[in-house]
Amino acid sequence: MAAMPTPTPMSGPSNGPVAVVGQQFCAPYVVDLTVTKKALSLTDSDFSVTDVNGNVLFKVKGVIFSLRDRCVLLDAAGNPLLTMQQKILSAHRRWQVFRGESTDPKDALFSVRKSRLLQFKTELDVNMAANPNEDACDFKIKGSYFERSCTIYLGDSNCIVAQMSRKHTVKNVLLGKDTFGVTVYPNVDYAFIASLIVILDEINKDRSGED
Repeated sequence: MAAMPTPTPMSGPSNGPVAVVGQQFCAPYVVDLTVTKKALSLTDSDFSVTDVNGNVLFKVKGVIFSLRDRCVLLDAAGNPLLTMQQKILSAHRRWQVFRGESTDPKDALFSVRKSRLLQFKTELDVNMAANPNEDACDFKIKGSYFERSCTIYLGDSNCIVAQMSRKHTVKNVLLGKDTFGVTVYPNVDYAFIASLIVILDEINKDRSGED
């Protein structure tokens, strides 16, 4: 029996940078992000994403007065980059992502959904708006979100574009914050990866998730 291929981190996509939100978020080197999720948040941002120097790159704010789950990814200056919205009555917990503050189908960028209805490990399919038939996913997220250990792959390949792992600090535990690190490989849109982590968290909030 042939040995299974070993997953390998991307040194750089062969067909050019993976730019979903914008080319400006594709760095020619590895980008390490720290994602901090607040346990309770009503008015301030639900998530903050910082670089290795502690500089805020992105914030995420939930839309409280909404018929469905919705949140917005903002850049450091507070400009809306993406709107992430759960599709109503979606059995696979599908989230749709749009450019800016739009929810118009013409501004759709990509969608994220559970690979299958019942799953014990995290497995999500990410499909670009340019791939409406969803015959094959454009990106795949696998791992255990409960352990904050997930890997994002390019399609169904073994090519890794980003990895997530838990960070424990006494300060964060005392402040009621959940912190994890995300390593984004070169030439991969780190704003796109940050949005996937937020959606991953939203999908895993409700383990039954039949809505």
